[in-house]
Parts: sequence; C-alpha cells; structure tokens
Amino acid sequence: MGRTMRLLLPLLAALFLTTFAPVSLFRSPVPPATATLSFTPVPLHETDPARSTVGKLAYLGGWALRSNDGRFGGISAMHVEEGEVVALSDAGSLFRFSVPGRQEPALTILPLPQGPGSPDVKGDRDTEAMAVHKKRAWIAFEGRNQLWRYRRSDWTSDAWAAPAAMRKWSSNSGAEAMLRLPDGRFIVFSEGRGRPDGSSEALLFDGDPAVEGTPARAMSYVAPKGFRITDAAVLPDGRLLFLNRRVGLADGISAKLTLADGASVAVGKALWGQEIAHLQAPLTVDNMEALSVTWENGRTIVWIASDDNFIPLQRTLLLKFALNLDRITALNQPHP
Repeated sequence: MGRTMRLLLPLLAALFLTTFAPVSLFRSPVPPATATLSFTPVPLHETDPARSTVGKLAYLGGWALRSNDGRFGGISAMHVEEGEVVALSDAGSLFRFSVPGRQEPALTILPLPQGPGSPDVKGDRDTEAMAVHKKRAWIAFEGRNQLWRYRRSDWTSDAWAAPAAMRKWSSNSGAEAMLRLPDGRFIVFSEGRGRPDGSSEALLFDGDPAVEGTPARAMSYVAPKGFRITDAAVLPDGRLLFLNRRVGLADGISAKLTLADGASVAVGKALWGQEIAHLQAPLTVDNMEALSVTWENGRTIVWIASDDNFIPLQRTLLLKFALNLDRITALNQPHP
C-alpha cells in the first residue's frame, strides 16, 4: 500500500467504521449460483518480503481474500477450528471456508436465520463478537446490545438476552468483543471509551450471558493509548489475548495485540494487556477486527482477519502467526 493510499484509507474508514449507513448498502445482492473464494498471498512487510517476525509473533502466512459473491466481506469475528474458518459479517452473514492449503477454497454464505430486528437492517444485525464452546456459539449484536446463543449444527438460536447493564451502551460503541473464560464465565467488552478514565466498559457474567437474568458485574478494559478493542480470545494456557485497532489521519490504520493474565480478571478492576505486537505500515495491515487462537504442532497459532467495510479500496485479510509465549513475562504488574 502506497503512502497516498495509507492517507486515504483512514478518511474513508472514518466514514464507514460506524453502524450508521444507508440500508441499501448492506442489502444482500443477488448471489451467484456458486460462491467462490480466492486467496492471494501477501507478505508481512510490503517492501521486505523476507521479514518474518513482528513483536512476539512469527509470520506463517497471509492472504487477501476475494469472492464473486457481493455478500462476502465485513468480517468482524471468527472462529478457526480443524482447518475451517467460521466468520461473521457485520451485516449479519455467516461465512464458512477452509484455511488456505487444506482443500479447495469453497465458500458457504448463510444469513443468520434468527436475530434481533430485521435481517435487512444493518443496525439490527450488526454482529461484532462471537465466542464458541463445543456445540454452541454466542454472538453479540452491537446495534441492539443483545447476546444470542446458537446451535452450531444448524445456526438456529435457542436463547437470547438484552442485559440491562448494556442498555446504556450506545449503538455504535456497544458490544465489540466477547470471550468465554475456562470456568464458564463470560466477558463482554464495549468498543467505546465511556468511563471517566478513558477505559472501555466491560461486563463479567457469572455464567451464560444469553440467559436472561444471569448476574453481570462491571469491570473495565484499558486499550493501548489511541486504540480501541475489536476482539479477544483465550489462549490454551488461560491467558487473554486482545486485538486493538487505531485509525489515524497521519499514519493510517494500525493494530496492536496485547496479552493479559487470566488471573487478573476481577469485578470492579481494570483489565489491560502487555503489548506483544504492533502491526502498522509498511507491515501488511487493514481494519483488523477478528481474532482466533488454535493449537498446531505444539505451537499457539494466532489468526487475525480484517473488516473491509465493503469498500473496494480496503481488503479482507487473513493473517496467520505463531505466538512465542516463552519470552512474555510480568503480566501481573500494575498498569503504567
């Protein structure tokens, strides 16, 4: 991406990184008979293709994704498991495709069969976060600040709730990230920095957040300065990984990954992470919104995907990294 493009993208993104947009923009076009998906390899560094590390991450590969189906794009959350990506569009569509190199890149697109409001209104079906555990998936709808639970077998819903503590979150700064802790509790993160200290509001649920009445207590999340949280995941060892995004007029779109100790989760306390990687130009980066963690050949694998906002000048990127956890320490120190 050239310097001119990096300057243009933040201006365009500022217009589209919002829930408000003409409904017609997000109406599903007439789909082709067969949806296809192409993967174009991208380097980690645009002018130094030999570079293979950023922070604590080792680059294993990356691809720019394109489809002949106009519904593809806007990825805001994803789950990678057994060589398959299940991704959510912020226009309410579900995408399923194999990771590059596993098999033919067939693409399945399924509008979520159930959800709040109308499937034709983006503000109703603005899906921004997903947590997966066994045969269930929990999805957060930012515009409505509702949490729905789905059966992964057919993606029908069997529970949903509109937690009272989330009702004051604004429609464009609502539920942006969600994770399920190993003990069955959930944390839902607001995108906005609405607290007096500039941190983001978060809720710690004692159990299933899609069950009406599940107790939820306030906590907060401190993103790196100038950044906002876009996704979160739990590592195999219980540590918490956060994806944070920044849109700057001078330096374009960038992303930071931060890591926190799972033991630091506590009601009424601020949760923050140690920076482990910073993606910024000339590294390959876009509007990074989706995060997933897998385990492969004894290594922790981090997958990151971008939301192209359905804008031709932006890209849907899928990046794959190995995370070196051995060199990361001092996660319990107070926030500086």
